[in-house]
Amino acid sequence: MKYETIIFDIDDTLFDFGKAEDHALRKAFEQFGLPSGATQYKMSYKEFNKPLWRDLEKGLITLQELGVERFRRLFVHHGLKIDATEFSRVFLEYLGQGTYLVPGAEELCNSLEDFQLAVITNGFGQAQKARIAGSPLADTFEQIIVSEEAGFQKPETGIFEYAFSKLGIADKDKVLMVGDSLTSDIQGGLNFGLDTCWFNPHHKKNTSGVKPTYEIHRLQDLLEIVDDNMDYLLTASS
Repeated sequence: MKYETIIFDIDDTLFDFGKAEDHALRKAFEQFGLPSGATQYKMSYKEFNKPLWRDLEKGLITLQELGVERFRRLFVHHGLKIDATEFSRVFLEYLGQGTYLVPGAEELCNSLEDFQLAVITNGFGQAQKARIAGSPLADTFEQIIVSEEAGFQKPETGIFEYAFSKLGIADKDKVLMVGDSLTSDIQGGLNFGLDTCWFNPHHKKNTSGVKPTYEIHRLQDLLEIVDDNMDYLLTASS
């Protein structure tokens, strides 16, 4: 099987979302007069944020609702008199500055220059595109598909249909989906009939029942999967 297109998730696949999130929380709390807020409330924020993203994947909440609701719940829980809508807006502005890459991401993408590369990411368009644009991967991807703009989110097939339309491709056998989330990236790719590669740097045990085509623990391991494909593409173009 010869892949010609590789679609990446970005958060915790190519970009270090934890660092970006820490930066945004710290700067947003500082702007609202709570310089130690990120340290004080980070764990609570994660407790409210994580289940809302699961609800988003299930279609139980919209992205816009999620963006505000996570902070509304946090502030109510801790008795903070902060406007959750305004805090969310400021947080997303700072999140867009989080251009931190996962180790090996730039080198991997440079090694894949013979492939058509694209991104499918759940999240807020302005922040996600700003992060990519400010990074060394700014000119890497032919298309950057963000759920907010597509109107669908992984694992829904609609976002993959949207991506294929934007990329001008139809043959699913020539496309590989790469991501760190079994329930979002891998399940989404499988739902659409794609081969998938689970990026699992922390060697998590897969108890989900979702079965990726491949599993890698370092980004550069992807090159072993597509190595034969690269030889094929170089031969075909010569």
